[in-house]
Amino acid sequence: MRDLLEAERAETQALIDRLTQGIDEVSAAREGDNSDDEHDPEGATLAFERSQAATLLEQSENRLEEIAEAVDRLNAGTFGTCIDCGRPIAEARLEARPYAAKCVNCAARG
Repeated sequence: MRDLLEAERAETQALIDRLTQGIDEVSAAREGDNSDDEHDPEGATLAFERSQAATLLEQSENRLEEIAEAVDRLNAGTFGTCIDCGRPIAEARLEARPYAAKCVNCAARG
């Protein structure tokens, strides 16, 4: 499981790096441009892309935190146990989402 978590961490970090670079490039392209997004036909698209990338970046950063917490649970010997109900998390769930902290039932409840 440690290898799977490390692969997830590396993949997520690479995604964060790409998203950050993309946001920086869009921002740099708009820097010094005095047109506003509302009246520029391409501005709305750029604003949407920047917003979408920012949302994906936030989700990826959250996933990176979840992965770090999963490694902590692995080190503590509590990995694979639901943090809400204390029951085992199904192996299939952990294979699909190795950083899952909750079983399917508890995750569905929020």
